[in-house]
Amino acid sequence: MEYLRQRGISFELTEHPAVFNMAEVALLPLPYPEADAKNLFVRDDKKQHYYLITVQGDKRVDLKSFRKMHGLRSLSFASAEELYELLGLIPGAVTPLGLLNDDGRRVQLFLDAAFKEGLIGAHPNDNTATVWMKTADLVRLLEEHGNQVEWVQL
Repeated sequence: MEYLRQRGISFELTEHPAVFNMAEVALLPLPYPEADAKNLFVRDDKKQHYYLITVQGDKRVDLKSFRKMHGLRSLSFASAEELYELLGLIPGAVTPLGLLNDDGRRVQLFLDAAFKEGLIGAHPNDNTATVWMKTADLVRLLEEHGNQVEWVQL
């Protein structure tokens, strides 16, 4: 939170019990449920490229179709060890804000274009809260950090 404040990013914080999946999130009384994000941390079959796919919480992502649309190698979910090694996160706490821990800038973010003009809700690297901020602020923060952000239609 202090990192966001130092950069002049306005946000709202909602604290809640720990959640580990979107079914648990759906049970929470969140102020902006349409802005809640689902995050998929995936890698290619050679373990050379890592991606965070962030979409609106009610959307499903077909990894095979996604791979073909973006000209990527076969994709699968990265392991908990890879998640911790690259982003310093545990399963259930995956978030675009975790890319700020990506010192090697190895993870590319694919961001659902449905978020483009509004808010996005993301864990603050911990799954016991959600940070609501303008998506444009999140993208600027990540691009300034050096991570690649690509808008996708899903």
